Amino acid sequence: MNFAIYILKKGEKPGHVFDMDMTKPLFRSRDLCEELKKEGICFHYEEQFMDAPTLVGGVQKALKDQDCYVVMDVGGDHIGARAMGGFASGVRQQQTLVYYVLNAYRPWSYDLEHVDETLGKILGVSHIPIQEIHMINNPNIGAETTLEEVGEGVRKMEEMISPYKEIEFLCVKEDLLKAAREQFGEMVMPLHLHLQYPWVDKP
Repeated sequence: MNFAIYILKKGEKPGHVFDMDMTKPLFRSRDLCEELKKEGICFHYEEQFMDAPTLVGGVQKALKDQDCYVVMDVGGDHIGARAMGGFASGVRQQQTLVYYVLNAYRPWSYDLEHVDETLGKILGVSHIPIQEIHMINNPNIGAETTLEEVGEGVRKMEEMISPYKEIEFLCVKEDLLKAAREQFGEMVMPLHLHLQYPWVDKP
């Protein structure tokens, strides 16, 4: 969501966001629908009943439109990525970037074996080759993540991934941005924590 807002403000085209996460009932981009609309983003999602899989419409039309930006939130596993397989021809265009988010503190990416297993399943159903995947690092353990924890996540992911793929940029909470850029360089994207649920303590 931060990325969608960022490119919309930087560019001169209208922006569309598609929530492609078909089954996960928590932490969905559709929970920010009204907030994103206020930012000028056209938000697309399908109403969901319980945990039944749903697929949003209008993706192909948007992907063919060269006069808009399209951001697709696919989720982090092969279930969401399966939907991408049907749009592979539209996604695999020169102007398209496919980002895979790494986090050394998550079970599906805390070591190379798990990264390989999870990413392998995603690539298998999305029909996107590994050469077209761009890696980004978002080392966090939640809202209370410290700079030290970010640093440990950066170190671990650099050791693990850099021999095979370049990590293109780092994501940190916006309150850590200045210190993170001083320590890790300018390729740092600030994240505003939009999703704040009632059971999460607010600062």
